[in-house]
Amino acid sequence: MSDISHLPPGHPLIPPRRIGVLLINLGTPDATDYWSMRRYLKEFLSDPRVIEENRIKWWLVLNLVILTIRPARKGPDYDKIWNKERNESPLKTITRAQSEKLAASVASDPRLIVDWAMRYGNPSIRSRLDAMHAAGCDRILIVPLYPQYAAATTATVCDKTFEAFTAMRWQPALRVAPAYFDEPVYIEALATSLEAELAKLPFEPEVILASFHGMPEEYLRKGDPYHCQCAKTARLLRERLKLDASQLMLTFQSRFGTTEWLKPYTDATVKSLAERGVKNIAVIMPGFSADCLETLEEIAMENAEIFKHAGGKNFAAIPCLNDSEPGMAVIRDVVLRELKGWF
Repeated sequence: MSDISHLPPGHPLIPPRRIGVLLINLGTPDATDYWSMRRYLKEFLSDPRVIEENRIKWWLVLNLVILTIRPARKGPDYDKIWNKERNESPLKTITRAQSEKLAASVASDPRLIVDWAMRYGNPSIRSRLDAMHAAGCDRILIVPLYPQYAAATTATVCDKTFEAFTAMRWQPALRVAPAYFDEPVYIEALATSLEAELAKLPFEPEVILASFHGMPEEYLRKGDPYHCQCAKTARLLRERLKLDASQLMLTFQSRFGTTEWLKPYTDATVKSLAERGVKNIAVIMPGFSADCLETLEEIAMENAEIFKHAGGKNFAAIPCLNDSEPGMAVIRDVVLRELKGWF
């Protein structure tokens, strides 16, 4: 044991050196009731990385209009997909499972501590970083579970992490895993997962949509690389599957507000395809590492209804990679690559 006779009375013992790996996804409300939804939406929509509006104007709109109306509307949507057994959202269930499987795969090295957090909601980034710090982690790898980089996702994870570090006198060394939108293991995981799911369907899709979360077009003009990274993911997936742009189409979903967002819009494309006589489609969502409201409710329910109402017949929402074997292969590859030199 180290000589601690020189330390002042009451000084905490220094724990053994460890390395932390923190998986972070977007976030989730704690429940589907009005006030739980309101707390979550307030934290999310108050982030200046998410809504780049004049702060005074946005504060008034958010607090006087949106937070009065939207919680009551979104609560029932979450309730449709809620994990009733665990009383939590699927995103929380899946992210926990991803963390547990990653921890099991690296359990042979006692120096590694794997945990998970949400950027908005619970468990918070601050709480898990504090726990890692207390456990002796002097090096921490942050893994934003976003295949494509955006200021509204990856950058805000970094903001919150750095904010937590400002309260630490003894800060751990920090690494942040970069986006993995063109990594071969990720493209292969998407392709093999899609092929496996298509093989289960009782119909053959005429068109496959690769639907990514949208963002205002203004963010692209300001220099955000997100659109370009989504386009490259779609292109590499087409090449791997030997499909052209008419067979695997790039679209963007989840618009919010009245400004122009990245196009083509997923819902408009789904409607247009049905009106043109396309009867069978499948939708894959490569920008989501885990199924959540946007995949399970917006795509699998809302867009399926849009397609069928416009004359379509068969609609399939392909599950995200989640904690599947291909999905975990991606996460392990990212983590082990970024930990090089640390153990």
